[in-house]
Amino acid sequence: MKKAILLLIAVSIFALAVSPVRAETGTIRIEPHGSYYPQPIMLTSPALFNISVMPSGNSTEDPHILLVMSNASYYGLIDSVNISWTGGETSFLSSDFISVDSGYIPPSGTTPGVRYQVSSLRDHLQVPNTEPVWYAFGPFLSGPITQTNQTFTIAANSTSLRMLVYALGKTGGSDVFNNRVPPTRAGFVVPDPGIILATLASFGAFATFAIYRIKRRKQ
Repeated sequence: MKKAILLLIAVSIFALAVSPVRAETGTIRIEPHGSYYPQPIMLTSPALFNISVMPSGNSTEDPHILLVMSNASYYGLIDSVNISWTGGETSFLSSDFISVDSGYIPPSGTTPGVRYQVSSLRDHLQVPNTEPVWYAFGPFLSGPITQTNQTFTIAANSTSLRMLVYALGKTGGSDVFNNRVPPTRAGFVVPDPGIILATLASFGAFATFAIYRIKRRKQ
Protein backbone atom coordinates (compact mmCIF):
# COMPACT_ATOMS: atom_id res chain seq x y z
CA MET A 1 0.00 0.00 0.00
CA LYS A 2 2.77 2.40 0.96
CA LYS A 3 4.56 1.63 -2.33
CA ALA A 4 1.41 2.40 -4.30
CA ILE A 5 0.98 5.73 -2.49
CA LEU A 6 4.63 6.67 -3.06
CA LEU A 7 4.30 5.77 -6.75
CA LEU A 8 1.17 7.90 -7.09
CA ILE A 9 2.94 10.85 -5.44
CA ALA A 10 5.93 10.44 -7.74
CA VAL A 11 3.73 10.39 -10.85
CA SER A 12 1.85 13.48 -9.66
CA ILE A 13 5.07 15.38 -9.02
CA PHE A 14 6.38 14.45 -12.47
CA ALA A 15 3.16 15.61 -14.13
CA LEU A 16 3.31 18.94 -12.33
CA ALA A 17 6.95 19.35 -13.27
CA VAL A 18 6.47 18.83 -17.00
CA SER A 19 3.10 20.48 -17.57
CA PRO A 20 4.31 24.13 -17.53
CA VAL A 21 6.61 23.53 -20.49
CA ARG A 22 4.47 21.09 -22.46
CA ALA A 23 4.79 22.09 -26.11
CA GLU A 24 1.92 22.65 -28.47
CA THR A 25 4.60 21.91 -31.07
CA GLY A 26 3.03 23.23 -34.21
CA THR A 27 -0.18 25.27 -34.02
CA ILE A 28 1.37 28.39 -35.63
CA ARG A 29 0.65 28.67 -39.34
CA ILE A 30 2.35 30.83 -41.94
CA GLU A 31 0.41 31.17 -45.18
CA PRO A 32 1.14 30.52 -47.94
CA HIS A 33 3.25 27.49 -47.11
CA GLY A 34 4.37 24.31 -48.80
CA SER A 35 1.93 21.44 -48.70
CA TYR A 36 4.27 18.66 -49.66
CA TYR A 37 7.56 17.77 -47.98
CA PRO A 38 10.24 18.88 -48.53
CA GLN A 39 9.41 21.72 -50.91
CA PRO A 40 7.87 24.84 -49.32
CA ILE A 41 6.08 27.38 -51.51
CA MET A 42 8.29 29.93 -53.22
CA LEU A 43 7.51 33.64 -53.09
CA THR A 44 9.70 36.27 -54.67
CA SER A 45 11.02 39.08 -52.51
CA PRO A 46 9.34 41.16 -51.18
CA ALA A 47 7.11 38.33 -49.94
CA LEU A 48 3.78 38.83 -48.14
CA PHE A 49 2.72 36.26 -45.53
CA ASN A 50 -0.22 35.72 -43.15
CA ILE A 51 0.38 34.30 -39.69
CA SER A 52 -2.07 32.90 -37.11
CA VAL A 53 -2.62 29.94 -34.81
CA MET A 54 -4.90 27.08 -35.75
CA PRO A 55 -8.45 27.05 -34.33
CA SER A 56 -7.28 24.39 -31.86
CA GLY A 57 -4.27 26.46 -30.77
CA ASN A 58 -3.85 28.92 -27.92
CA SER A 59 -2.83 32.55 -28.26
CA THR A 60 0.96 32.57 -28.56
CA GLU A 61 2.96 35.28 -26.80
CA ASP A 62 6.43 36.72 -27.49
CA PRO A 63 6.46 35.85 -31.20
CA HIS A 64 9.91 35.43 -32.77
CA ILE A 65 10.79 34.96 -36.41
CA LEU A 66 13.36 32.41 -37.52
CA LEU A 67 15.02 32.86 -40.91
CA VAL A 68 17.18 30.06 -42.33
CA MET A 69 19.17 30.46 -45.52
CA SER A 70 21.63 28.45 -47.56
CA ASN A 71 25.36 29.07 -47.56
CA ALA A 72 25.21 30.57 -51.06
CA SER A 73 22.34 32.83 -50.02
CA TYR A 74 24.29 34.15 -47.07
CA TYR A 75 27.41 34.98 -49.08
CA GLY A 76 25.28 36.52 -51.81
CA LEU A 77 23.26 38.66 -49.38
CA ILE A 78 22.88 42.30 -50.42
CA ASP A 79 22.16 44.70 -47.56
CA SER A 80 19.87 43.57 -44.72
CA VAL A 81 16.82 41.31 -44.53
CA ASN A 82 13.85 43.50 -43.61
CA ILE A 83 10.62 42.36 -41.96
CA SER A 84 7.67 44.72 -41.60
CA TRP A 85 4.15 44.42 -40.19
CA THR A 86 1.35 46.72 -39.11
CA GLY A 87 2.83 48.86 -36.35
CA GLY A 88 6.49 47.92 -36.65
CA GLU A 89 9.50 46.52 -38.46
CA THR A 90 12.81 44.84 -37.79
CA SER A 91 15.85 43.85 -39.81
CA PHE A 92 18.77 41.44 -39.75
CA LEU A 93 22.24 42.32 -40.99
CA SER A 94 24.55 39.63 -42.33
CA SER A 95 26.40 39.83 -38.99
CA ASP A 96 23.17 38.76 -37.22
CA PHE A 97 23.16 35.38 -38.96
CA ILE A 98 24.84 32.38 -37.31
CA SER A 99 26.36 29.44 -39.17
CA VAL A 100 25.49 25.88 -38.05
CA ASP A 101 26.24 22.52 -39.64
CA SER A 102 24.64 20.08 -37.19
CA GLY A 103 22.25 19.79 -34.25
CA TYR A 104 19.13 21.89 -33.75
CA ILE A 105 18.13 25.56 -33.89
CA PRO A 106 17.45 27.64 -31.93
CA PRO A 107 20.00 25.86 -29.69
CA SER A 108 18.49 27.07 -26.39
CA GLY A 109 15.45 28.75 -24.86
CA THR A 110 13.00 26.22 -26.29
CA THR A 111 11.40 22.96 -25.32
CA PRO A 112 13.23 20.15 -27.18
CA GLY A 113 10.28 19.32 -29.47
CA VAL A 114 10.12 22.87 -30.80
CA ARG A 115 13.65 23.05 -32.23
CA TYR A 116 14.39 22.53 -35.91
CA GLN A 117 16.86 19.86 -36.99
CA VAL A 118 19.64 21.22 -39.20
CA SER A 119 19.67 18.17 -41.47
CA SER A 120 15.93 18.62 -42.11
CA LEU A 121 16.44 22.31 -42.89
CA ARG A 122 19.05 21.34 -45.48
CA ASP A 123 16.47 19.08 -47.13
CA HIS A 124 14.02 21.97 -47.29
CA LEU A 125 16.65 24.27 -48.78
CA GLN A 126 17.74 21.48 -51.14
CA VAL A 127 21.45 21.96 -50.48
CA PRO A 128 24.23 19.36 -49.96
CA ASN A 129 24.55 17.88 -46.47
CA THR A 130 28.17 19.05 -46.39
CA GLU A 131 27.17 22.71 -46.34
CA PRO A 132 26.31 24.81 -43.28
CA VAL A 133 23.09 26.79 -43.04
CA TRP A 134 22.73 30.29 -41.61
CA TYR A 135 19.98 31.44 -39.27
CA ALA A 136 18.76 34.64 -37.61
CA PHE A 137 16.27 34.69 -34.75
CA GLY A 138 14.53 37.65 -33.14
CA PRO A 139 11.24 39.20 -31.97
CA PHE A 140 8.63 40.45 -34.43
CA LEU A 141 4.94 41.50 -34.59
CA SER A 142 3.27 44.00 -32.28
CA GLY A 143 1.38 41.48 -30.16
CA PRO A 144 0.58 37.80 -29.72
CA ILE A 145 -0.19 35.40 -32.55
CA THR A 146 -3.91 34.61 -32.37
CA GLN A 147 -6.51 32.90 -34.54
CA THR A 148 -6.94 36.20 -36.40
CA ASN A 149 -4.64 36.53 -39.40
CA GLN A 150 -1.85 39.10 -39.23
CA THR A 151 0.29 40.01 -42.23
CA PHE A 152 4.00 40.63 -42.50
CA THR A 153 6.36 41.27 -45.38
CA ILE A 154 9.93 40.08 -45.90
CA ALA A 155 12.28 41.86 -48.29
CA ALA A 156 15.67 40.32 -48.98
CA ASN A 157 18.10 40.56 -51.86
CA SER A 158 20.75 37.97 -52.59
CA THR A 159 22.41 36.75 -55.76
CA SER A 160 21.29 33.24 -54.75
CA LEU A 161 18.42 33.64 -52.30
CA ARG A 162 16.82 30.54 -50.76
CA MET A 163 15.41 31.35 -47.32
CA LEU A 164 12.98 29.49 -45.04
CA VAL A 165 10.61 31.45 -42.80
CA TYR A 166 9.44 30.06 -39.45
CA ALA A 167 7.92 31.53 -36.28
CA LEU A 168 8.07 30.48 -32.61
CA GLY A 169 6.26 31.67 -29.49
CA LYS A 170 5.17 30.86 -25.94
CA THR A 171 1.84 29.56 -24.66
CA GLY A 172 0.39 28.85 -21.22
CA GLY A 173 2.75 31.19 -19.37
CA SER A 174 5.83 29.20 -20.46
CA ASP A 175 9.22 30.81 -19.88
CA VAL A 176 10.62 29.11 -23.00
CA PHE A 177 9.38 28.80 -26.56
CA ASN A 178 6.93 25.91 -26.76
CA ASN A 179 5.05 26.54 -30.00
CA ARG A 180 6.20 26.81 -33.59
CA VAL A 181 5.44 26.55 -37.28
CA PRO A 182 5.70 22.86 -38.27
CA PRO A 183 9.02 22.07 -40.01
CA THR A 184 7.29 21.02 -43.25
CA ARG A 185 5.15 24.17 -43.52
CA ALA A 186 7.71 26.92 -43.83
CA GLY A 187 7.37 30.02 -45.94
CA PHE A 188 10.04 30.26 -48.64
CA VAL A 189 11.58 33.34 -50.28
CA VAL A 190 13.58 33.50 -53.51
CA PRO A 191 14.99 36.57 -55.29
CA ASP A 192 13.01 39.32 -56.94
CA PRO A 193 13.17 38.59 -60.69
CA GLY A 194 14.54 42.11 -61.15
CA ILE A 195 17.58 41.21 -59.05
CA ILE A 196 18.20 38.12 -61.16
CA LEU A 197 17.88 40.09 -64.41
CA ALA A 198 20.18 42.83 -63.11
CA THR A 199 22.77 40.24 -62.11
CA LEU A 200 22.55 38.57 -65.53
CA ALA A 201 22.79 41.93 -67.26
CA SER A 202 25.91 42.81 -65.28
CA PHE A 203 27.43 39.44 -66.13
CA GLY A 204 26.51 39.89 -69.79
CA ALA A 205 28.13 43.32 -69.91
CA PHE A 206 31.26 41.95 -68.29
CA ALA A 207 31.36 39.02 -70.73
CA THR A 208 30.94 41.36 -73.72
CA PHE A 209 33.75 43.55 -72.46
CA ALA A 210 35.99 40.52 -71.91
CA ILE A 211 35.35 39.25 -75.46
CA TYR A 212 36.10 42.69 -76.84
CA ARG A 213 39.44 42.80 -74.97
CA ILE A 214 40.39 39.34 -76.26
CA LYS A 215 39.62 40.35 -79.86
CA ARG A 216 41.69 43.52 -79.48
CA ARG A 217 44.66 41.51 -78.26
CA LYS A 218 44.45 39.20 -81.28
CA GLN A 219 44.50 42.11 -83.76
